[in-house]
Amino acid sequence: MAADRSEVRLSDAERQEALDALSEHVRTGRLELSEFDERSAQVSTAKFRKDLRPLFADLPDPRPSVLDAPPPRASTARAPEPPRTSAPQPWSQKLASTAVPIAAVVAIVLFFTVAKAWVVFLLPAVVAFVVGALVNRRR
Repeated sequence: MAADRSEVRLSDAERQEALDALSEHVRTGRLELSEFDERSAQVSTAKFRKDLRPLFADLPDPRPSVLDAPPPRASTARAPEPPRTSAPQPWSQKLASTAVPIAAVVAIVLFFTVAKAWVVFLLPAVVAFVVGALVNRRR
């Protein structure tokens, strides 16, 4: 559940802004020094926005911006997606990357079972050449 605007805690910078606003009211004659002392002590011990409201209720501007500001909201934006490490491969690259290793396995199996000749090891190179020619022809 979201916190009420007045229940948001004050920062040191927001307290300092309130003290600066009170100082301005002393300079313009709206506050006496005794009132300033009381209010500045209350500002120094204030923890929430609601603690500042009564101190400025009878004073015109300047007022601390924290009295009018909306509370910080949790971000609803999605986290950015990490960049892709590589672009998706087109079907031709997928074909080449699967056909050549399969041809190499087939060449090894043929060598030990049927042919016993080194010529079968040219099969992966032939497959790579054929797949490359087919891919280039389609472009």
